[in-house]
Amino acid sequence: MDRPAISVGPGMDMPIMHDSDRYELVRDIGSGNFGVARLMRDKQTDELVAVKYIERGEKIDENVQREIINHRSLRHPNIVRFKEVILTPTHLAIVMEYASGGELFERICNAGRFSEDEARFFFQQLISGVSYCHTMQVCHRDLKLENTLLDGSPAPRLKICDFGYSKSSVLHSQPKSTVGTPAYIAPEVLLKKEYDGKIADVWSCGVTLYVMLVGAYPFEDPEEPKNFRKTIHRILNVQYSIPDYVHISPECRHLISRIFIADPAKD
Repeated sequence: MDRPAISVGPGMDMPIMHDSDRYELVRDIGSGNFGVARLMRDKQTDELVAVKYIERGEKIDENVQREIINHRSLRHPNIVRFKEVILTPTHLAIVMEYASGGELFERICNAGRFSEDEARFFFQQLISGVSYCHTMQVCHRDLKLENTLLDGSPAPRLKICDFGYSKSSVLHSQPKSTVGTPAYIAPEVLLKKEYDGKIADVWSCGVTLYVMLVGAYPFEDPEEPKNFRKTIHRILNVQYSIPDYVHISPECRHLISRIFIADPAKD
């Protein structure tokens, strides 16, 4: 059985430049390989936004170009809204919707694993956002708990972010490169052959579902969780189990087993 994939839809045109004086700094909210993320306030609307600052070089990194091109085409309740790009003399700044509830990863770290009902609530939203991306011919290629944010409402709305590794099948051929985070990567990606990025996204959604239910990664060796060689071996052999202490329905177990398939094209 193929992990589900979907199709078609035009991009939406959006502004690519704006006056950087429009926003005022509230506080820094993160940093990474890309640069710095800041919480800013729109002086005209008083709206809070997240701004990702990337240092400008002679050529802007391909991942950044890809993120802008793909993210700006997407408008969906379960995807962080792309607003605009600002060019300053030293930086490129991507302005996005601010998700005040933080990462889904943090929620699990703080509260522990979820009940099946709670996991279903978030998984349905994740699949809704991913399905929309695939309809727009965009595969994310780095879906993980750290790239799923929450909006801070009492019944939190999940928001997919970080399209730096995304690929559009409108603009590109089938992906071959190994991108993503080791614990979430599908077997066909590790084999470095041409693969369907949409189906690989579904595998990553399955890993997210498993982590929500179990509180651990499905393919990490419990004795050596940071041994990537072992993780990769277990992924390629689809070697996982659901611990006895995790009580989930047969339907949920079946769903996980249908997602974790070594070669979805042959199944």
